[in-house]
Amino acid sequence: MELSVVVPTLNGREELSACLDALAEEVPDAETIVVNGPSADGTTGMVRDREDVDVLVEIADRSVNVARNAGLDRATGELVALVSQGLSVESGWAAAVREGLAAGDVVSGPTHEQLTAGMTTEPEESRTIAGRDVTYFNPGNVAFRKSVLDALDGFDEYLDIGGSRDVAHRLAAQDFAVDWNTGMCVSRKFEADGGIRETDWSWKYRSLSYRLVKNYGARPTVLRRLSSHASRDSVDALKDVVRGETAPSQWLGTGRDVLGGLSLGTKDGLLARYRDRSERRNPNGRSMRADRAVTVYDRR
Repeated sequence: MELSVVVPTLNGREELSACLDALAEEVPDAETIVVNGPSADGTTGMVRDREDVDVLVEIADRSVNVARNAGLDRATGELVALVSQGLSVESGWAAAVREGLAAGDVVSGPTHEQLTAGMTTEPEESRTIAGRDVTYFNPGNVAFRKSVLDALDGFDEYLDIGGSRDVAHRLAAQDFAVDWNTGMCVSRKFEADGGIRETDWSWKYRSLSYRLVKNYGARPTVLRRLSSHASRDSVDALKDVVRGETAPSQWLGTGRDVLGGLSLGTKDGLLARYRDRSERRNPNGRSMRADRAVTVYDRR
């Protein structure tokens, strides 16, 4: 079964180079597709100089979900993997992908990160929501059967964050199985940004409420889950105020962002649920537009 690997990238030239080196060594026969957002660090030239990249797609959007869909548009393999620019596949990755998809629908694996205290990894994560068993996957290290991605209509481009979590809900709705294979490992060799990234509270709750309401409706279990998330974050933020680490005005500002995100996400989630009443629940998917690519360099 032919394997296509899609690598979305944005201003990550050095990380991307290491990622592509690892892919070329581990799976030289794969169809490799790089989708480059509006990078300003020379990524285009670096990728075009490589002979192990089959397709380079240039897009104008900074959204990772648009990049993922743009790559899926050009993937021809029966199996399609998504690998983040900052991750390098490890030995045995390709065999684990093919093993997982030989009889399954989706397969994912852990990310190894080298810390001062040693190596860390993450386990499989699953939840039961409104009676539905949802298995989440590693968004930087996942492979699908192409037919599954077609059934989902790709990723929901409304979402700036949380696109992979949304896909997990929609996979569960259509009874597609997600397998966690510990042999499908990737490693992180670069620091993402050299520090702790500040949380965008508005988009966090806009995304959370949108994908839950879109996939399950505004039922009591969904509202309780949203309330629980908001209450927990509110208490944690209040503790920071008590310790003097943040100002009360900042806590109040965060609260406004959370409430605004919840309101907008809930409204848009209800609209999305109305617009696509099928099980795929994706009114902003791959089939909705054909203008993602600005330029395509295709060596196939």
